[in-house]
Formats: sequence, C-alpha cells, structure tokens
Amino acid sequence: MNPVYDMKKLKERWGITSNYQLTIIFIVFAITGSLSAYLSKPFTKYIGLTKDNLSYFYLPVRLIAIFPIYQVLLVLTGFLFGQFTFFWWFEKKMLRSMKLGFIADWFEKK
Repeated sequence: MNPVYDMKKLKERWGITSNYQLTIIFIVFAITGSLSAYLSKPFTKYIGLTKDNLSYFYLPVRLIAIFPIYQVLLVLTGFLFGQFTFFWWFEKKMLRSMKLGFIADWFEKK
C-alpha cells in the first residue's frame, strides 16, 4: 500500500485536482463528524429521547436521529469552506446509494 498512490486514486475518483482541495474536504468531514456527535445529545434531549425512556435502544435511536442533521451539516460546512459543489455531489451520491435518491431529486427540482 502506497499512501501517495491511494490519495491519487481518491482524488481521481472524487474529481479533485489539488492536494489543497483534498485537505479542505478532509477538514470538512472532520468538523462535521465532530459537530454532529457534539449536537446529538442536546438534540435528542430536545426531542424527548433519553436513556430513561429508551433504555437499550437509546444509542441506536440517537444515531438514527442525528443522521439527517449530519447530512445537512455536511453540505453547510462544505459551503462555508468553499466546497459546496463537491459536498452536494457527494450528498446526492450517498443518498442514491442508500436508495433515498428521491430526496436528492426533490432538491434538484426546486
């Protein structure tokens, strides 16, 4: 495994031309993941999901509940870092792979 070769393949697959852009994209993924994890507890508390009322199901439900927030944060954070086009493409690709392409299609029609 050659890390330089792997990064080159990733850049080709994602249609990225520079290492700078790749670095910004990695930073956006890191910020979005951390921010989603940070916001998941107050969000689930706000909508009334707690360990007391869900017991063993709390963590899986919390992960499912935070998923839409992660998707929105990914595109917003990408926009703030000047990578909206990439993250909008990435989001549509991810939704389609999860058989939720109708959501991306709905936004495309707007």
